[in-house]
Amino acid sequence: MRVIEDVDQWFVELYDQHRGLVFSAALRLSGARGDAEDLAAEAFLRAYRAASGYGEERRAALRTRAWIMTILMNVWRNHLRAVARRPPPDPLDDAADPPDAAESVEQAVERQETSGELAALLRRLPENQREAVVLRHVGGLSIGEIAEALGVAEGTAKSHVSRGLSRLRALAAGLDQGGFR
Repeated sequence: MRVIEDVDQWFVELYDQHRGLVFSAALRLSGARGDAEDLAAEAFLRAYRAASGYGEERRAALRTRAWIMTILMNVWRNHLRAVARRPPPDPLDDAADPPDAAESVEQAVERQETSGELAALLRRLPENQREAVVLRHVGGLSIGEIAEALGVAEGTAKSHVSRGLSRLRALAAGLDQGGFR
């Protein structure tokens, strides 16, 4: 990301560059479109507030993708704590991605079915594994960036991704008995 003196213009570029990634990760973490929209909006709001207090040099030194995903993970954890304090509402929507105007109706239906199945499987993973898998395979973050976003060692991040993928495979094959992590 280029260095811009004006924090507002810098933030517009940050938002344009990372909004899809942040929303997709939030959607896979939460499994609900409304929650994902709220999580993404809160993450960008916090990013803007933080960047407003940063100087040009600090903004230039940021690894923006890892930084915004770290903020999203913190927002997600705060959301989980808040949800734990109140009874969950009934889900009203599925975790489908936004429609793509270039795809056919058949392709959209197939994608939504697959997306819904994946969201259901992801919800069955332990939180640390779900977060790591989403950051790696939805967000495309490196193991180092995942470790930074989750606040863990690289070996731990790699382990969470590996175990999460193994468990997803077992869940998809119907082999998971829920006893391993």
